[in-house]
Amino acid sequence: MLDTLETLCCLDGVSGSEDEIRDYVLERCLPFADEIKSDPMGNLLVFKKGAKAPAHRVMLCAHMDEVGLIVTQITDDGYLKFDFAGGVDRRVILGKRVFVGAERVLGVVGMRPFHLVKAGQEQKIPPLEELYIDIGASDRAEAEAMVRPGDCVAFDDTVTRFGDGFLKAKAIDDRVGCAAMLELIESELACDCWFAFTVQEEVGSRGAVVAARIAEPEIALILEGTTSCDMPDVTGVDKVCCPGKGVVIPFMDKSTIYNRELVVLLTALADKNGMRWQTKSRVAGGTDAAAVQRTGCGAKVAALSVAVRNLHSPACVAKIGDCEDQLKLARLFLEAMAQ
Repeated sequence: MLDTLETLCCLDGVSGSEDEIRDYVLERCLPFADEIKSDPMGNLLVFKKGAKAPAHRVMLCAHMDEVGLIVTQITDDGYLKFDFAGGVDRRVILGKRVFVGAERVLGVVGMRPFHLVKAGQEQKIPPLEELYIDIGASDRAEAEAMVRPGDCVAFDDTVTRFGDGFLKAKAIDDRVGCAAMLELIESELACDCWFAFTVQEEVGSRGAVVAARIAEPEIALILEGTTSCDMPDVTGVDKVCCPGKGVVIPFMDKSTIYNRELVVLLTALADKNGMRWQTKSRVAGGTDAAAVQRTGCGAKVAALSVAVRNLHSPACVAKIGDCEDQLKLARLFLEAMAQ
């Protein structure tokens, strides 16, 4: 599980450019899948037969895309102007290494030098218009030979295990869900299941709408990474959830009220098997569940998430044990669907 997660986090798949992730997932799934479907958006749907057919059509879902940047303009001086693909805080990209386009051209996010900052602006985050990507080009022509407007920009892909069982990487949201689904596909299942590897979740769960129409699930479990706010100066409910305190089983977020029966089932399975779990102390965020829940005739949805520090940044941090428990609880969920 951990090796798969690390490999996925090293691959680039900014929203709209998920090809590298999809190719890797497809190669892993081919020997184990009973049916594979794709669509013009780029979703990958994998069907695997289990020991029995469940009473209801079941789907597991995780998104392949990650947040990043997109090139909007090349200046006469050879610098790249950009915008964000997905929700990114400007503070997390200042001075960071990035890779541009399919050729992974190395760049660095730069900003106006401090001695040119106007009085009163020293303590403010530079606006997007003042940021640029330096790829070492001397002029527009040299830059255009390497990149073009519309190229996606991914964060540095360095993966590090550190401390007491922690993992640092980009795109843990949601490569952790993809890794869990790959592990399930490559194993014996208790029941038949569709696995939807979706695109463009970070820009509005666009791929999940199409994937749900194809798979037509009656019950869907979304495997995700979710924001943790357990910083030293954060107290009480503002912490939301904490790495190391178990899988996150949400009852509601900004776009979905999760099916109560499924939430109760998941918490009962965790308790029965001696697994720690937590829920989110704030109603915030959203997942592909919203799109799946409302597509076609609708579906009952639930989610299993991993608490991630520094979400949507080059330095996401998660507890390895939580990632492993997400996989374990998803497997128990499929066993319950087979009964």
